[in-house]
Amino acid sequence: MVKRFLWVLLAALLLLAAAVAVNTLRQGSRQLEVAPAPAIAVDEQGVANKLSAAIRFQTVSSHDDASLNAGEFQKLHAHLRERFPRVHASLQREVVGGLTLLYTWPGSDANAKPIALLAHQDVVPIAPGSEAKWQTAPFSGEVKDGYVWGRGAWDDKANLIAQLEAVEMLLASGFKPRQTVYLVFGADEEVGGLRGAVQVVKLLQERKVRLDFVIDEGLLITEGVMPGLKQPAALVGIAEKGYLSVVLKVPATPGHSSMPPPKGTSAIGMMSAALRRLDDEQLPGTIRGVAREMFETIAPEMGGFQRVALSNLWLFGPLVQSQLEKAASTNAMLRTTTALTIVNAGNKDNVIPGEAQATVNFRLLPGDTTQSVMQHVRGKTGERFELIALPAASEPSPVSPTQSASYQLINRTVRSLFPGTLVAPGLMIAATDSRHFAPVSDHIYRFSPVRARPEDLARFHGTNERIAVANLGELVRFYHQLLRNLNAPAP
Repeated sequence: MVKRFLWVLLAALLLLAAAVAVNTLRQGSRQLEVAPAPAIAVDEQGVANKLSAAIRFQTVSSHDDASLNAGEFQKLHAHLRERFPRVHASLQREVVGGLTLLYTWPGSDANAKPIALLAHQDVVPIAPGSEAKWQTAPFSGEVKDGYVWGRGAWDDKANLIAQLEAVEMLLASGFKPRQTVYLVFGADEEVGGLRGAVQVVKLLQERKVRLDFVIDEGLLITEGVMPGLKQPAALVGIAEKGYLSVVLKVPATPGHSSMPPPKGTSAIGMMSAALRRLDDEQLPGTIRGVAREMFETIAPEMGGFQRVALSNLWLFGPLVQSQLEKAASTNAMLRTTTALTIVNAGNKDNVIPGEAQATVNFRLLPGDTTQSVMQHVRGKTGERFELIALPAASEPSPVSPTQSASYQLINRTVRSLFPGTLVAPGLMIAATDSRHFAPVSDHIYRFSPVRARPEDLARFHGTNERIAVANLGELVRFYHQLLRNLNAPAP
């Protein structure tokens, strides 16, 4: 009986191994074969100088004060008028919501749906006390060692300058787009986009404009970020996580610290326990939706066990998930994340406070909702807590299809300009202006052809932000070729 059982077990294992092997081999490459794009001459140093000057304008935006640094934004506008004369002579320019710029480049076919390229003028402030850690002054825009340095070099003035440079070059060559092209440069993206992108969308709706597709900042060309993948990977964001910040308040009886209440009944004690539960018992993660499509696209390009595991998630899913959850960047693709961000209680060392407050930030995975997350928070805190959802919450974006002509247009453009680079869909885990465009387009993509290695990721909103001059030239070529491809018939 035992011998027979062992034979059955061996046969089952052999069948399983065969099934895994066959399934791995049948997962062929999903990468498009595209001929290299014609060489496009770009004055990289000239573009770097334009970006350098743009960085020197300290366009830090404010959530509460719409007029903060307005003069800096207006100086940037004047700089753009001076450095891109053809754009300003040929495209209609409008100022929306005070400081946001909307350019319209009319297409030759009035019946063709227009497109929109997005970037933003505003930047985040420098972390207090970090100035001395910068290799150049944060707003110097210095061009040094093959890089343009400074706040906004990456996020997001590089895309803004590159888009304008591409259009300037196309105008000089006599190019006219078949589809109308909108350039939307928000002035408050870093604080929610309510004065900029939201107002532009309302204006387009009033004008009965329906966009073919939208491209905004987003995912990057990563190099060495994903274990087991040797080639650079261009991840095109086809969806964006939602955003919700919840304020927790819990009251208690105040008193003198010499007579503390029973364990766990003080405001701080109750708040600490609730925050611990929220941190320990987070919303479940899973490899589904956008993350699953990304891994299935990349799997055939990998080698060794990584290819086997990602090609057979039906079997190795739990193992893969456990590994992905160990890194913050990949864990964020699998679940609605929980981040404890603010805690306030007490104002004197010998007084037990009568209230404790905390703020918890959630980034919602498509499939979750702000309502379901609020229910989750309620379940971890109890009825004694008051819960307040802060303004500017947003639901996860719809998922844009990868089989669409617009996604394939981006795919072809990347493959033609960045030889050997893989293209795969991805999930944007931060918030962008593009989420506001869902009412006017079903095809919204978040992608910037900025090259990034693991050591570069900390520069985003961090210290020593920079972009390579050569990479800046690649950004120009990307937008130039993308707009040219709009006029080319689909293969």
